[in-house]
Amino acid sequence: MVVVTVILSHGQHCRADEPAREMLLPGFTRTEFFNEQIQWRRLDNEVRVHINCPQVLKCARRRLVIYATPNGSSIEQTLGCAPSAGLHWHFGIQHVAAQIRQFREYETSFDTILAVVQAPKLSWPGMVRENQQLPAELRKLVLQLARDFDADDIVMAGHSGGGSFLLAFIAADGEIPNIVSRLVFLDANYSYSDDAGHGDKLLEWLEQDTEHRLIVVAYDDREIQLNGKRVVGPDGGTFRASDRMLARFRKDVRLTDGIHGQFRHVTGLNSKLQFFIHPNPENEILHTRLVGEMSGLLRGLSLETKVDEHFGTFGEKPTYLQWIQSTPSMELSCQAATIPSDAPVVQLKCVARASGADTGTTLCRKLADSSREERETLIAKELIAGNFPDALRTLVPIRIQAMSPDGQTHTATFYVTNDNLTIGSAEDSVRMPMSPQTAIQVADVFDATLLTTRMSDLVYCAATARLDPRPLTDKREAVETFLLHHKFIETQLQLYPRKQLIAGIKKDVVFSNRLKEKPHRVAIYGWHKQDGIPIQPLYAGHVDWYVDYSHGIRLVSNRMFVDDAAMSVADVLKDPQLHVLLSNEGPLDVAELRRQAEW
Repeated sequence: MVVVTVILSHGQHCRADEPAREMLLPGFTRTEFFNEQIQWRRLDNEVRVHINCPQVLKCARRRLVIYATPNGSSIEQTLGCAPSAGLHWHFGIQHVAAQIRQFREYETSFDTILAVVQAPKLSWPGMVRENQQLPAELRKLVLQLARDFDADDIVMAGHSGGGSFLLAFIAADGEIPNIVSRLVFLDANYSYSDDAGHGDKLLEWLEQDTEHRLIVVAYDDREIQLNGKRVVGPDGGTFRASDRMLARFRKDVRLTDGIHGQFRHVTGLNSKLQFFIHPNPENEILHTRLVGEMSGLLRGLSLETKVDEHFGTFGEKPTYLQWIQSTPSMELSCQAATIPSDAPVVQLKCVARASGADTGTTLCRKLADSSREERETLIAKELIAGNFPDALRTLVPIRIQAMSPDGQTHTATFYVTNDNLTIGSAEDSVRMPMSPQTAIQVADVFDATLLTTRMSDLVYCAATARLDPRPLTDKREAVETFLLHHKFIETQLQLYPRKQLIAGIKKDVVFSNRLKEKPHRVAIYGWHKQDGIPIQPLYAGHVDWYVDYSHGIRLVSNRMFVDDAAMSVADVLKDPQLHVLLSNEGPLDVAELRRQAEW
């Protein structure tokens, strides 16, 4: 696993006698929320990492808090935000960012850096099952993050399936690193196993240092039901997992049972080991409530510290509400993607539309009974002949900045079609899905190419019309569905007066390094929702002839500008320094990808 790193020199710490100062870390961007700076990373194995730290660094010490996302929640949802119409309820159940912010308000003896880690399929247990090397990879990732930010110690926490991240880290070869000062399981210890040696390693680690703490929060989930069905199997749940852990510890440690507010409280090793188990007398589902509503992360961070008293009684109403951000965080590789007014005009190299060319609906009738091969041939023919609206011909410039691995900041402008490729007249056209081979054939004629995942994000960031996705489920591969979905988009667009750059309409067919591992596949990504989260993570599972209504083709001109110098997109993508402008997968060789796919 290759990890993109940001190395900070030890000399960047504030000394205790120096005034606090704003310090924008390499590769970070400022946010509009609470005087913070953030960075997003995407690793080779598609693990996502979000790092959040204060703009003003105050202290000589740094603590890195690594939080593993639960099953089914993205980083953005885990960070949390205020509720709004149409926003998914997952944004309101954890509020990890708000809890960290309140913790920073009172804990001023060190700077707290938050790193939230997300598995590619929103399931750490699934990733652990599929990758036997993952424990070693996660151990390397955690320690690398600590080096990147010059952390003095690490707190590791996780909720739900995020506990599998913690347990995989524990199970890696060797003892738990001493730099880890605290492990916090927030209803997350399902996968605990004596056979895997988890208990032995935890006890060894707890005895290494007087500052080490193990905190487990769970509840009696044995009889909970959802829609009339029992949620937990006869051997599952965190209540039983906690019992397994406590049984193992009792073999070597004297444990004391007590009460802490609403919780059964089990302690040992001079309170270095603490379990909080809610008896759940009403048989409710407390799974996420233990984290957000009951401030479980704050409790895990502050327990046995001087700031614990500021966060109320564990299990009662949260105290962090004023630190909740108003809108979701968004992984848009560059938060400042804009449409500049001073950029040179760039147009597709294409012929004019013939006056008697077919309209979109006429063409759909012709395509309805065609074979796949006939359909693709006709689509390419119509586009190359210029049968599409004039609005697609003048490309939209998008200006961005990014820091290259050598620490230099570069400004670039690339050019995209304002919409997905559409066939027909301005009055009667249809957004037409097609295979990557057809898209590349057309792009070559137009002196253009396909997007990357990063460019897809940047298009959404800069868009002046961001539609709410409208997925369909029936007859996904039928031309009639292509037309139906186009009509849905057109109806939505009536609400958007500025249509200079349209996004949120379909998944983008993209170039990706994933195609080196999976040749003869189509790579799709995007279809961003209003909260900025794409419906489709990068996926290369479909064969390259597969096409459905949700696939869109947005072209990007081969011509772009980097620091005011003209360059080709292909040269920028494969450049060891400049690729960061257009790729979040490392350097990307488009010619090689095309050769391997035999395009």
